[in-house]
Amino acid sequence: MSIINRIFLTGDHVCPWWLAYTFDNPLRMLIHNPEKMLNKFIKEGDTVVDIGCGMGYFSIGMAKMVGEKGRVISVDLQEKMLERVRHRAQQKGLLSRITLHKCSFDKLGVNEQADFALGFWMVHEVRNKDVFFNEIVIFLKPGAHFLLVEPRIHVKEDYFRKIVDVAIKASLKPCSEEKVGLSRAILFVKA
Repeated sequence: MSIINRIFLTGDHVCPWWLAYTFDNPLRMLIHNPEKMLNKFIKEGDTVVDIGCGMGYFSIGMAKMVGEKGRVISVDLQEKMLERVRHRAQQKGLLSRITLHKCSFDKLGVNEQADFALGFWMVHEVRNKDVFFNEIVIFLKPGAHFLLVEPRIHVKEDYFRKIVDVAIKASLKPCSEEKVGLSRAILFVKA
């Protein structure tokens, strides 16, 4: 297997924090506007989880949507990413709505019950997808949704379908395919 395939198809790669600046910028709003993309899934007062939050692009938008009584749990493997989320949330006056959570390679470790979770352009980087989806099922409330979004450039259709199959095996039920720019996306519900 080539190094490119090993990195992008087996989950042996994690996007470095400094590379996030290339796609986490104001121009991205034209393609991925968090509030427009997620407003049908998130309401005021919800507890939501942004898995692989990076520098907080979606966490900030979600914090606006959940309001003062809601909460966003921003989960990332890299401390540098979480530092950026903290800084950005503080600048926007939203830090009180965001809980920063550092996960490990093998465990998300979210101990809250959530109304919604987002995995945006990161599941292809997860080593053990069975464990990953089983953890999501544990922390989602019954009837809660998980939105899986993967980049078309890295994740081909057949690999995306394999990821979806692992999610289904973990008891997440597919609801609908969603239209997200430059992406393959599917919405799941916890039965």
